Amino acid sequence: MERDALVRYLNAYLRLQDFPQDPSLNGLQVEGKGEVTKVGAAVDAGEAIFQKALEEGVDFLLVHHGLFWGRPFPITGHHKRRLELLFRGGINLYAAHLPLDAHPEVGNNHELARALGLGDLEPYDVGVKGRFPFPTPLVQVADRLGQLTGMQPLVHQGGADTVVEVVIVSGGAAGLVGRVEADLFITGEPKHSVFHETFERGLNVIYAGHYDTEVFGVKALARHLEARFGLPWVFLDHPTGL
Repeated sequence: MERDALVRYLNAYLRLQDFPQDPSLNGLQVEGKGEVTKVGAAVDAGEAIFQKALEEGVDFLLVHHGLFWGRPFPITGHHKRRLELLFRGGINLYAAHLPLDAHPEVGNNHELARALGLGDLEPYDVGVKGRFPFPTPLVQVADRLGQLTGMQPLVHQGGADTVVEVVIVSGGAAGLVGRVEADLFITGEPKHSVFHETFERGLNVIYAGHYDTEVFGVKALARHLEARFGLPWVFLDHPTGL
């Protein structure tokens, strides 16, 4: 498939124009080959991931966390090595940060909500709010998250033993603890400054890992491209443990 046609499709499908507040330079960050034959999906942009993409013959790499975050930096040291790998393989680098968190079809949060069995889904910040069809034990939700991610989540039980209404905002959204109104808040990585507030507000919070809550979107987006355009894809897994 022609790269430029794929980029135009992704820009429109992910509604990049709706996220002007995102400093992460969503879209095509590094231009590679003009024809796309194989898609790679990864959470992060980094030297190890680029090396895997090169070995797998990927020429279009989708990432959630790209290289650029709203400030200039010199192309020296590890920045230079990263770009050299992309140029060597002619690999296009396409980043989708907040657009991939919020997307109702392939977004991290909607994908995770559906996998947990939540219904009545509605947007919440760049995440989602939903409901279990009946009161569900908190420990059961934590176990299910562990099954989905392969990691043991961290549970801060400030509320009841069972939950119905759930808010999910993947990644580093612990700062939302002060305004979430639900039985359970699921996010990625913990933040020490909100520890006491969680219990004082009577809120259940599950931290299921920044990396582990954000593998869902890139995989779903790659599957979508395969179904629509017949592009083969591979997931380039590089867990951070965070």
